[in-house]
Amino acid sequence: MTEVDIVIRGGMLVDGTGSAPREADVAIDKGRIVAVGRVAAKGREEIDAKGLLVTPGWVDIHTHYDGQVTWESRVTPSSIHGSTTVVMGNCGVGFAPVRSTDHDTLIRLMEGVEDIPGAALHEGLSWEWESFAEYMDAIEELPHDIDIVTQVPHGALRVYVMGERGAKREPATADEIAEMKRLTREAIEAGAIGFSTTRTMVHRTADGDLTPTLGAADAEMVAIAEALRDAGTGVLQWVSDFREIDHEFGLIEELTRVSGRPLSFSMVQADVMPDQWRELMRRLDGAASRGLPIKAQVQGRPVGLMLGLQGSVHPFVTRPSYQAIAHLPLAERVAVMSDPAFRAKLIAEAPEAGHPFVNSLAGAYHKMFDLGDPPNYEPAPEESIAARAKATGENPDAIVYDILTANGGTGFLFFPLHNYTDFNLDNTLTMMRNPNTLFGLSDGGAHVGAICDVSVPTYMLTHWCRDRTRGERLDLPFVVKSQTKDTAEAIGLRDRGVVAPGYKADVNVIDFERLRLKPPHMVYDLPSGARRLMQEAEGYVVTIASGQVIYRDGEPTGALPGRLVRGEQPAPALRAAE
Repeated sequence: MTEVDIVIRGGMLVDGTGSAPREADVAIDKGRIVAVGRVAAKGREEIDAKGLLVTPGWVDIHTHYDGQVTWESRVTPSSIHGSTTVVMGNCGVGFAPVRSTDHDTLIRLMEGVEDIPGAALHEGLSWEWESFAEYMDAIEELPHDIDIVTQVPHGALRVYVMGERGAKREPATADEIAEMKRLTREAIEAGAIGFSTTRTMVHRTADGDLTPTLGAADAEMVAIAEALRDAGTGVLQWVSDFREIDHEFGLIEELTRVSGRPLSFSMVQADVMPDQWRELMRRLDGAASRGLPIKAQVQGRPVGLMLGLQGSVHPFVTRPSYQAIAHLPLAERVAVMSDPAFRAKLIAEAPEAGHPFVNSLAGAYHKMFDLGDPPNYEPAPEESIAARAKATGENPDAIVYDILTANGGTGFLFFPLHNYTDFNLDNTLTMMRNPNTLFGLSDGGAHVGAICDVSVPTYMLTHWCRDRTRGERLDLPFVVKSQTKDTAEAIGLRDRGVVAPGYKADVNVIDFERLRLKPPHMVYDLPSGARRLMQEAEGYVVTIASGQVIYRDGEPTGALPGRLVRGEQPAPALRAAE
């Protein structure tokens, strides 16, 4: 081997196994890593990584690009944050299988649950499919920058089999359950990585209706678990309120026993049930001790709402004066709001009744923060709008008003909805350190008007490994392993997530000292000109996917080596014998 495609020279390698950082060269050829250490071969391209960090590409197991990947080649924002594999089809929502009569039903479901504009979905989706296998074929026809993995969404499956009865959450008959089981197995055998469902009251359609899968009978869920057992592969992904925790967790355990397959569920700390996560961890650890392959997906920062005039929600949405101008373009709204008389009138108004969530949010100034630049996702209580108002004697509404209207109305406030009950991330740290949890919940591609957590993989390095001042930090090898090897193996992708010979050549070269998040901002690049929150980072020098450089210093190269990954992938032969 005298010449290879790429050699990364002299970087500080954190290889994804949890091992200590070491200086090493990395040789890449034909989409695979072929040598690590001192590499004598020359690269057709040589990347000087001296003083830089070299890691595997991130494997993000919780995204919602189900629509975007059918019309767009770049899987942004995930790919600009070093992710080289994303798993979508989470939370029981997606676009296949589907009958032509149910297109609008699935769009309204996705729009409501994941805050993806219906107009963009109506214009962007071609609907050149009916079965799940045909949907995967449609994804495969379009080249992408990074790899895509998908799951069978329970909501779409239920509507396909039961029609309007399924959408209305009616019980499935024995024949309908058998058909859901057959279709699930068929999709898994065609290459879906697993099956997902949601059982939370929070998830609703754009019309405010509960999701089709809420309260689905145990018999229905067990039959789907049997489909994975019969296929001999796949994973289960689960979202629940766990309000009936004995039943819900018992059902999770039953599904893993029946299927023999791994299951992961979402876990956050919610203010309304601040200690539930501790009970879930106790039960999780107990299940693991009994050999059940159950994990909890956790996020390393608050699940935070971005409150702004460009977004889906802000504290003035239900004020009568604002509602009168809400239809205007942003620039015109800001011009009206710049009038001191309008400002005084709006601030003096009470919110209109009938919007309990928005109105409770609008008054919670103790959990509302100016996000700043660089963004601060672990703000101290004394930095809240309430604390600022108390210190200065100002009306908190006036402070919020001025932040939101600044810079042409592009300002955002940060509202930590989950994982911030105690105003620090210590509980999140406990979650992340538990061996039975997985890094996840970035929600890339979703909540595009209110949440921008897709940058979590970058934040894990900047905040937890370098910048945190309000408590303990995490070791870099632990963080890298947690969002590469661990997440890849959790869904059966054993061919990636490690920088070692034989593994897939998905690699980040990072200027760790310069790495930083930029503030989120709104762009209007979805079909129909619909909006979505975007967030970039500085410090990703090179991102390589399947052996090709796809980004240099944050800019796309035009290379599109990504593919749809069908099913589990075996470990490389060079590593399997170790």
